[in-house]
Amino acid sequence: MRLYIAEKPSLGRAIAAALPAPHQKGTGWIRCGEGSNASTVSWCIGHLLEPAEPGQYDPRWKKWRQEDLPLFPGRWEVMPKDSVRQQLKVLESLTRKADTIIHAGDPDREGQLLVDEVIRYVGATCPVQRILINDLTPAAVAKAIQAPKDNREFRRLSHSALARQRADWLYGINLTRFYTLSYQQQGEQGVYSVGRVQTPVLGLVVARDNTIENFTPKPFFRIQANCHAVEEDTDQQGFAARWLPSEAYREHLDEEDRLLDGDVARQIADAVEGRPGKVTESRFRDRNEAPPLPLSLSALQIEAGRLFRMGAKDVLDTAQNLYERHQLITYPRSDCRYLPEGHFDQRQNVVQAIGKVASELAPACEAADLNRRTEAWNDKKVDAHHAIIPTARQAPSGRLSEAEQKIYELISRYYLMQFSADAIHREGKLAIRIGEHDFRATETAVLQPGWKDLEIRQREGRKEAPKPPLPRLGKGDPILCDSVEVAERKTQPPQYFTDATLLSAMTNIARFVSDPELRKTLRETDGLGTEATRAAIIDTLFRREYLFRDKRHIRSTPKGKALIDSLPESISKPDMTAIWEATLESIRRGEGNPKQFIEDLKEQIRGFINTPEQETKNAPPPEGQPHCPKCRAPMRQREGKFGAFHACTRFPDCKGTRPIEDQSPADGTSEKPIPCPHCFSPLVRRKGKKGWFWGCSNFPGCRQTVDDDGGKPALRLRNTT
Repeated sequence: MRLYIAEKPSLGRAIAAALPAPHQKGTGWIRCGEGSNASTVSWCIGHLLEPAEPGQYDPRWKKWRQEDLPLFPGRWEVMPKDSVRQQLKVLESLTRKADTIIHAGDPDREGQLLVDEVIRYVGATCPVQRILINDLTPAAVAKAIQAPKDNREFRRLSHSALARQRADWLYGINLTRFYTLSYQQQGEQGVYSVGRVQTPVLGLVVARDNTIENFTPKPFFRIQANCHAVEEDTDQQGFAARWLPSEAYREHLDEEDRLLDGDVARQIADAVEGRPGKVTESRFRDRNEAPPLPLSLSALQIEAGRLFRMGAKDVLDTAQNLYERHQLITYPRSDCRYLPEGHFDQRQNVVQAIGKVASELAPACEAADLNRRTEAWNDKKVDAHHAIIPTARQAPSGRLSEAEQKIYELISRYYLMQFSADAIHREGKLAIRIGEHDFRATETAVLQPGWKDLEIRQREGRKEAPKPPLPRLGKGDPILCDSVEVAERKTQPPQYFTDATLLSAMTNIARFVSDPELRKTLRETDGLGTEATRAAIIDTLFRREYLFRDKRHIRSTPKGKALIDSLPESISKPDMTAIWEATLESIRRGEGNPKQFIEDLKEQIRGFINTPEQETKNAPPPEGQPHCPKCRAPMRQREGKFGAFHACTRFPDCKGTRPIEDQSPADGTSEKPIPCPHCFSPLVRRKGKKGWFWGCSNFPGCRQTVDDDGGKPALRLRNTT
C-alpha cells in the first residue's frame, strides 16, 4: 500500500481527488483505488508533535529556578500534542501497513519537518518519497503526484527546520526563565517572554517609540530660486530650482544636509536674487519601468496593510482560505516572487479565470497581451515554491468575503501586470550655477501609464496639480534669477510602525543594522522570521502585552519597554537573529553544520546568563569585581585613550563599559563597595520618602533596593512592591 501523508486535511482531500476511484473514507484517512493500485491518503493537522517540556527531561526542571539554568537536554525528545493525539495514532497504524510512504508536506522548511518528525516518531522503515504541491487545483495536484522524488534529497531542509526548532527551545526557555526570575527578584509579576525573533521585533518598535517620544523638532531652511532662460524665445517658461548644499556650508548643515541657519539662508538668497547664471548640466530622457514581480507573502501583507489596513495575520488567514477552501490562489506562504517557466503555458487559463472571479478586472483581462513575457518566469529564481498567483479555477467554493475579494483581486492585479506594457516616465534635470551657488531643478511625469493602470490608487481626490515641464535648455545656456524664496520647515520624527511598515522592517532588516559589513551580509538573507511566521510573531507580541494598537499604529507597552531596557543589545537588536536565519539557510544548502550551530548557541546562552561551561549554578562574582550594566557578565580593567575603565568580558558581543570611579562608595571612603544582590553592580545610599535606603547603581536597568542599617546595607532585601 502507498501511504500519502499530507500536512493538513484540505491537502489530503485534494490528493485523494486526483487519485483513482473508488474512494472509501474513514476517520482520518481516505482509501483510493483497488488492488495493486490502491493508495491511502492521510494527513497531519499541523504539527502532531512538539518539543518536550523541560520537566520531561528532569523533574527538577518543572520549577523555575535560577540555579538550574541553563537547561540543555542531553537527548532531544518530542511528545504528542494532546489536541491531535488521535490523528497520530491513525498515522502510526497506517505506516505499519505501508510499502511506500509519500511525504506531501508543504514545500517549505516547516512542511518538511512536520511530516519527517512523524515518520521518525512512528519508526517507519519503508522507502519514503516526496511530492511538492504549490497549487491545490486538480491538474496541479495530479502533475505533482506523477513526479515524486526521493525524500532523502530534502534531508537538509529537515535539518534546517530541526535546528531552528531546537534553537528556539534553547533560546526561549532559558532566557525567558532567566529574565522572568530576575524581574521577580525585583518584585515584578508575570512572565517576561524572550524569543530569538520576537524580542528583536519588539526592540524595533521600542526604539522607534523612544525616538518619537524624545524627538525635538529643529528648524531648517529651503532656498528656491525662481529663474527664466535669457533667450529671444519668449515661449520659454520660468522654472524653480532648489539650492544644493556645498562643503563650504558644512558647519551650518545637519547629517541630512539640511540648512539650519536662517541668517545664512537669507545671505544666500541675497547673493543670487536678480543675478545671472548658467546651465551646468542638462539631461532629459524617457525612462521605461517594467512591471513589478508577482507577490510573495510578505509583499502581499505589506501591500494589503498599506491599501486596506489589514493586519499581517488577517492577510495570511485570508490568503490561506483562498488557497485551501476556494482553491483560487497558489500556495500562499511563499517567499519567492518568481514563477516557473512552465507556468507561462497556463497564462491563458489563469487570465480567463481572473475575468470570471473578479468581474471588475474583466476589461484588463481582455486587454492583456499574452505574448508579452516579463522576467517573472525564471526557473533559476524558483526554489521550493513560487510567487503567489491566481489558479485556473473559475469559481470560488461559496461566496467570497469582502477581505477574500480584496486579496484575490490584489494578487490578480500583480499577475495581470506581467501582460501589460511598461510604464514610461518623462524625466528631466537642469543643474544651474548662480555666482558661487549651485541649484537643481527636476521634472518627472508619467508619459504612458502602462501597467500602472492596474495599480490601486489612494486619495484620488488629493492629486496635486501637475508641475509645468522644464524648459529644454542646454549646457552653457544663460539664465536669470528673478526671485528667491526662503521657506522655514521643521524636522519631523519618524512615523510609528504600522502592520505594513513593521513587516517591511522585518523583511528588510539590514536597514536597522549599523555595522556596514553585517549590513552587507544581511541584505542577502530573508530578514527576521520567515514568510510563514512573521504575522504570528507580531500577533504573539500583542497577546503577551508587549505591543498595543493606537488606531492603525503599533506601539510598545510599558511592559515591552521595560523588557527591552533590561536586555543586552545583542538580544534586543536584530543583528544576531538575522545571522541565525542566514546560518539556517546555509544548513538547508548543505554548507552549514546543524550540530555546530546548536553548540555555538549554547555558548551564547551561557554568556547571557553568566554561567561558565563547567558550572551549573549562577555563582556570585569575585569580591569587588564589577559586572556589566548591560548583560551582567564580569568586567575587566582596560586602558583607553582617556585612561583606565572597566569593559565587559564578552566584548565585542557586548560593549558595556563602566568608569573606574563607579566602583567607589557613595560617601567617598576607601571601603570596598557592596555589590547589589541581584546584578552585582555597586550599591548606592539614597534618601527617599521613608528615609535612607540602598539602591543599585545600575538603576533603572536594575531596581533592586536594600534597607539601610546604620549607614550600611542591611542583609535583608527591601520590599520593592
